[in-house]
Amino acid sequence: MKFSATTYKIALLLLAVPSSPVTGFVTTLRRQASQFSAISSSAATSSSAALSAEACNIGIFGGGTVGGGIVEIIESKREKFEQMTGKSLHVKKICVRDLNKPRDFTVPEGCTVTTDYDDILNDDSLDIIVEVMGGTTKAKDVVSAALQKGRNVVTANKALIAAFMPEIEKLLTDINASRDENVEFRYEAAVCGGIPIIRSLQSDFVGDEISMISGIINGCTNFMLTAMDAEGKSYDEALDEASKLGYAEEDPTLDVGGFDARSKLKILMRLAYGIDVDEEEISCRGITELSKLDFQYAKMMGGSIKLIGVAKALSPGKVAAFVSPAYVTSGDSLYAVSGATNAVEVISKNLQATTLIGQGAGRYPTANSCINDIVALAKGDKTPLPFNPPAKDVQFVNNYESNFFIRLKYRDGLGITRQCGEVCEKYGVSIHSILQNPITKRDDAAFVLITDKVPLSSVKKFCAEIEGFDWCRGPTFFMPVLREDWETAMVP
Repeated sequence: MKFSATTYKIALLLLAVPSSPVTGFVTTLRRQASQFSAISSSAATSSSAALSAEACNIGIFGGGTVGGGIVEIIESKREKFEQMTGKSLHVKKICVRDLNKPRDFTVPEGCTVTTDYDDILNDDSLDIIVEVMGGTTKAKDVVSAALQKGRNVVTANKALIAAFMPEIEKLLTDINASRDENVEFRYEAAVCGGIPIIRSLQSDFVGDEISMISGIINGCTNFMLTAMDAEGKSYDEALDEASKLGYAEEDPTLDVGGFDARSKLKILMRLAYGIDVDEEEISCRGITELSKLDFQYAKMMGGSIKLIGVAKALSPGKVAAFVSPAYVTSGDSLYAVSGATNAVEVISKNLQATTLIGQGAGRYPTANSCINDIVALAKGDKTPLPFNPPAKDVQFVNNYESNFFIRLKYRDGLGITRQCGEVCEKYGVSIHSILQNPITKRDDAAFVLITDKVPLSSVKKFCAEIEGFDWCRGPTFFMPVLREDWETAMVP
C-alpha cells in the first residue's frame, strides 16, 4: 500500500482524535509516515553531502591516449571516488599541442582545453597537476614549475624521472623544507604501466631485504620475442607485426635496443637498493641481434629467450645490473609471460619470491595507475620520500657473473674447437657444454657454447678475440642464463 504526502498529513490530524473509528488505518499510516520521514531525511542528508563535498581540481598536460583515459575514468567513476576520498574530482583544464586535433574522449563540462602552459601552471584553484605529455625537456619545465607552485604532481614519464631523478628529489626537498604540508610527487604509471610495482617497492618491502629484481619490463620486445619463439617468425617479421598492432613506435630503437627497459630498471634500482646510477653505466643489449637460430638452441635446452632487466645485490654494499636477452627455463616464473604483458619478480629475504604480472602499457592500464595516484592524493595519503631513502654505502658494479650462452657463426676450417678452448683458457672462461644442430645451409653454420659461471668482462674479452679469427663469420652473440639452477630444467 502506498500513500501520498497529503494522505500522511490527514492521518496525522486523525491521530489527535482518541476515539476515531479509523484507529487501525491510522496505525498503518503512522508506520508509513515514519518511513517516509526517514527516507526524506536520508535524501536530504545525501543531497547536503553532495553539495558540501570539497572539490579536488585537476589540470592535465597531454590530451592524447593516456590523458584521454584519465578523463574517461574520472568521469565514469566520479561517485565512487567521492565516496572514497570525500572530495569531488574535476578535470578543469587540459593542455594540448593542437586545439584543432579531434579528441577520442568527451571533454568534461566546465573543462577548458588550451595550448598555453601557464593557463594551468598559474591557476591557483588546481590541486593536482598530471603530466602525460611525454618527452623530457618541456615535461621537466612543467613538472618543476608545478612543484614550485606547491601543486601535487602525477606523471607517467619514465624518461623524465630516469634522466632527472636527483634534480627532482632535490627540488622536492628544498620546497618542502619551508612548508607545513609537503608537496607530493607520484609516478606509479612510469614503470610497467598498470603493474603497481612502484607502490609495492615503496611500502611492501620496507622491512625486507631485496636480493634481486628481474623482469620483463618492455611490452613491445616481449611481443616480438613471443612471436619469434611460438610462431617461428624472424626478427623483421615480428617487428613488422608489432608495428601494425601499435606496440612499436615509428622509431622502435628505444624498445628494441633495450633503452626503454634500462630507464625503468634505473628507477627500480633506486627504490630497491637506494642507489642512483647513470643509465649509461648499466650494461644494455637489445634484441636486434637475435635470430631464429638462437630460439632453436634455447628450445634444445628446454627454455626460451626473454629481454630481461636485472638488478642484483652482490657482496655487501655492491649492486650489479643489466638489460639483455636472457635464457629462461620452462619452469621459470617469467617463461610463460607472453605477448605485450609485463612481469616483475622480486626476490627478498622475508617474502622470498613475489611476482607482479600485468599490462605494461596502453591507454587504460597506464591511466589506471595515474588514477590510483590521483585518488591517493585526494585522500591525503603521504609519501615523504618518493624514491625511498638513498643508501650511504652501496656501490654500483658494472660487471656480473653468470652462465652465458655464446653463439658463434663459422666458416669451415681446422682447429676451431681447439682455438675456442685456448681463448677460453686465456680469459678464464670454463665451458659447460657445446651445442650444434645439424647444418642445413653452410651460410647458417653455427654452434653454441654454454659457459660455467663467469664474469661478463671475461665473456666480452673472449668474444672480441674470437671475432678476429678468419673462421668466425660476423659478430658473436652472447646472453646470460637468468637462473643459477638452469641445469635442472634442461631437456635430457
